[in-house]
Amino acid sequence: MAKQHALYAQSGGVTAVINASACAVIETARRYSDRIDTVYAAHNGILGALRGELIDTSQESDETIGALLRTPGGAFGSCRYKLKPFEESQDEYRRLIEVFQAYNIGYFFYNGGNDSMDTALKVSQLSKKLGYPITCIGIPKTIDNDLAVTDNCPGFGSAAKYLAVSTKEASHDIASMCDTSTKVFVMEVMGRHAGWLAAAAGLAARQAGDPPHIIVFPEAPLNRTHFLSKVRQTVEAKGYCVIVASEGAKYDDNSFVSASTTVIDSFGHHQLGGVAPALCTLIKKELGYKYHYAVADYLQRSARHIASRVDVEQAYAVGKTAVELAVTGHNAVMASIVRESSTPYRWSTSHVALSEVANFERKLPGNYISADGFAITRACREYLEPLIEGEEYPPYLNGLPRFAKLKKVFAEKKIKAPFAVA
Repeated sequence: MAKQHALYAQSGGVTAVINASACAVIETARRYSDRIDTVYAAHNGILGALRGELIDTSQESDETIGALLRTPGGAFGSCRYKLKPFEESQDEYRRLIEVFQAYNIGYFFYNGGNDSMDTALKVSQLSKKLGYPITCIGIPKTIDNDLAVTDNCPGFGSAAKYLAVSTKEASHDIASMCDTSTKVFVMEVMGRHAGWLAAAAGLAARQAGDPPHIIVFPEAPLNRTHFLSKVRQTVEAKGYCVIVASEGAKYDDNSFVSASTTVIDSFGHHQLGGVAPALCTLIKKELGYKYHYAVADYLQRSARHIASRVDVEQAYAVGKTAVELAVTGHNAVMASIVRESSTPYRWSTSHVALSEVANFERKLPGNYISADGFAITRACREYLEPLIEGEEYPPYLNGLPRFAKLKKVFAEKKIKAPFAVA
């Protein structure tokens, strides 16, 4: 069989460990040099593929590629762009084939979350719809941990660890100051519809009554009266109250606690954010307590300095598995993680059809949320704890982490015509 090139792309919000998957794809492909020639990386995800902007990773040394293992962000650039259905935008798909043919691309690896697996599925169907043979493998990534079928998603464990650590540290701060200063601290975390990250902050509580005292999940609608009563009771009993709230939190009338009604992203999602100040305003108005809040935002998904070792290992493993699946004849599948045991924690990689993952969203199970809706259960803790285990620190130089710096040599542009992205 004649060798073909591979195209790897990163998509959606990046993580502290997505580059570990990139590292694995490139290193593993180099070991299969009898099947895969050059690995190109699309600049800024699927947009780079459409624009014919491909980075030649063969120009990077083994040492530089290896350093991706400990580098946060998306080394090759990411994007939020979802391919339209084939019937609505055949030009996109014909352009992809034009680029694939020009660069002799036979393998496509797409590293992303829910919407990204939808894109991967659509690309995998090019053979049937337009007659171009392409092997397409999805590589899971999302701090939201909401991909179906796989036990967990690379990127989540490190964000979970960061949030649990930050909640624990901030709780010590407020406990020190609550007598004469701040009574309430609210930390806002990501999570549009699924409360996995909010739940992870609950790992900071080791005993009953430990902070966080209240977790606000998207899956547990918030009753204002119940919430304010819990805040008052906690301050009266503990002297302070620590709250972790998901950006996707809703009141019991199904309205978002805070969301833009006008700003919509390229995936069609309303821009979320502002839950922490909204809750603090409510608390100040109704209870009068002094407050502080923090918005973890990009910090939770980029904190490579406190990444989970398990997460790093799993991010690398799914990248390696993706290449192995491709060269052994699999297509239209996503590499996945299988939990074999929680105590002791054992896991392995497998694969699942992209059609079983694309556009499905896994929310926090009901038995992971306490009866009052404000805490995690033992079952949730048993699921989460193994995912934040271990530390895998990056190397440091002059007191700061040292990350990979790519040359990013672009392949010769073989398609001159620009492609307009709507």
